Amino acid sequence: MYAKLETRTFLAMLVGVSLAFFLLMKPFFGPIFWAVAIALIFHPVQNLVAKWLGPRPNVNALVTLTVCMVIVIIPVLLLVTSLIAQGVELYQQIQSGEIRPGEYIDRVNQSFPAIQSFLAQFDINFGEIRDKAVSLFVGGSQFMAKQALGIGQNTFQFFMGLALMVYLAFFLLRDGHQLVELLIRALPLGDERERLLFAKFAEVTRATVKGNLLIAIIQGALGGLIFWILGISGALLWGVVMAIVSLLPAIGAAIVWVPVAIYLAAVGQLVSAAVLTIFGVLVIGLADNLLRPVFVGRDTKLPDYIVLLSTLGGIVMFGVNGFVMGPLVAALFMAFWGIFIREFGHEAQTVRHPGTGPMPEDENPSGRVDRKV
Repeated sequence: MYAKLETRTFLAMLVGVSLAFFLLMKPFFGPIFWAVAIALIFHPVQNLVAKWLGPRPNVNALVTLTVCMVIVIIPVLLLVTSLIAQGVELYQQIQSGEIRPGEYIDRVNQSFPAIQSFLAQFDINFGEIRDKAVSLFVGGSQFMAKQALGIGQNTFQFFMGLALMVYLAFFLLRDGHQLVELLIRALPLGDERERLLFAKFAEVTRATVKGNLLIAIIQGALGGLIFWILGISGALLWGVVMAIVSLLPAIGAAIVWVPVAIYLAAVGQLVSAAVLTIFGVLVIGLADNLLRPVFVGRDTKLPDYIVLLSTLGGIVMFGVNGFVMGPLVAALFMAFWGIFIREFGHEAQTVRHPGTGPMPEDENPSGRVDRKV
């Protein structure tokens, strides 16, 4: 009895201390999460480096991290800086009256009065849509201006988070295998189940980060290129915006280029509008429809609709990190249920008897059930 009390007390304190540690680490969730993602994505690179340099963990991790910084972290920082700078400039032009979003929408309404008539059939007020669109446009530019001001005022905090991410990524690259083995020993789920779940976690993280970021880069580059060719101002800004919104499956970059194509048609630039529409549908749209199932859906083993719903839900729950967290939670959900069905479902009620195939459990003399994961 006393031994059971000791065990229960220890387990209760273990849960309490673990919860306290989780709350302690909560402010650093972003840097920790992306450090884990970097370690998982660049693990194959680390293996190649290890083949070239031999078993030198510190050097291999440092070289791998340097490669990551050169090809990912530094370019992303430069791109975000350019986006914020152009966003601030756009906000200043709106405040000074150089850009009037409401006039653009009114111009579209004047050129296509059928739009207002069509909306009226469904009791939709075009004026309300106009006001909301203007507020969204102004709010977006204001948000980027606030982000620029926030980064300027919290430069130390920003760079501290960045340094923490890089620092953790180094140790995860160096000691990641040992940490996984330690977790497998500690968690009471069964080694085979734990290895399967950790493998699924790594697989989904790699697929969603690499796949979504690659698709975002491709769509943003294609969108910015066509805007630049057509002479649309702020091509870099809109290219980056298209890259960001392309994280939303099925909707993506169309949020940006469709309204621009409609406006070009409204002001009489029919050739430019046609070129942008054709390019958006056949090139930008197909890049999403063809590449996303290949890079994301195939590697995560998730249906396309689950990828879409989990991505949208993840962004709502976790913010920008949700485009990875959402599919990750969905994949782990399906992995857990897959294990449950295999072990405790109808198939688990039969055992395989040598030479005779499956045999009901109540006819098995040993009473053992083969629970193969």
